[in-house]
Amino acid sequence: QVRLVESGGGLVQFGGSVRLSCEASGGIFNFETMAWYRQAPGRQRELVAAMTNTGTSNYADSVRGRATISRDNAKNSVSLQMNKLKPEDTAVYFCNAEGTATWFDSDSVPRAERNSYWGQGTQVTVSS
Repeated sequence: QVRLVESGGGLVQFGGSVRLSCEASGGIFNFETMAWYRQAPGRQRELVAAMTNTGTSNYADSVRGRATISRDNAKNSVSLQMNKLKPEDTAVYFCNAEGTATWFDSDSVPRAERNSYWGQGTQVTVSS
């Protein structure tokens, strides 16, 4: 089963930093894009930052200059470093990966699918 597991959230003071990490497991992956999204209470999920497998990155205007996304293709992982945190950064942060996953099912038959995978989310709360 394909899983994305995030870690690194928590309570952070205004102006502080947080590093979020996400790693995929359960198969062999070829993710064209890995990204971080966030969703604050009462708001839609929004893109924070994304990076392609060739290293091209893009950021939301609200975090540009304060956030850095990085990925390790060999480990199928992506990280997000956010600095100078503000209360408006408070949200549940979700890891996302788009691409192809290959795995063996319960009958040891190889399976492959192209999909957009999501982690379960990690809470980041910035206190003022």
